[in-house]
Amino acid sequence: MADNDRRDLVAQMKNRALVYLEMYDVLVEDLGEAKAEALLTRAIYRRGKAMGKGFAKYAPGDLKGLKDAFLGSVPGGTGIFQPEVKKDEPGTLEIQLHGCPLKDAWREAGLAEKKVETLCRIAGAVDKGLFEGAGFRFANRTWAPGATGCCFLHIERG
Repeated sequence: MADNDRRDLVAQMKNRALVYLEMYDVLVEDLGEAKAEALLTRAIYRRGKAMGKGFAKYAPGDLKGLKDAFLGSVPGGTGIFQPEVKKDEPGTLEIQLHGCPLKDAWREAGLAEKKVETLCRIAGAVDKGLFEGAGFRFANRTWAPGATGCCFLHIERG
């Protein structure tokens, strides 16, 4: 990917992060933090679930095919989210993301770490939707204060 294209893609992702922030803040004003998080999480999960249909051909157990397809579809290739395969076994796949333009945008905006953690949890619902929508079992450990990297994706046979 050319440097200009990568820069534009990162800028678009950071803009999306700021849209999430505005939506969250508006919902918090009217509904409170818990309801705002629940609603945004549900909406983003649904989007991920729809995206997961493209990976459903690998369910319930072709984790190698899923891994190759997922890593091949990461926006910007491996340079932006910097995925690292931590475990690649017949029944379990674990991927650590070391970069995230969304988290970077929230931190650059000067948000408190707890709010960044909440927004990461909300945004991480897309991965949960994607892998569950594809027919796999999934757990996501999103970024928290003091942690390094970003999302940690744990995928198992469906």
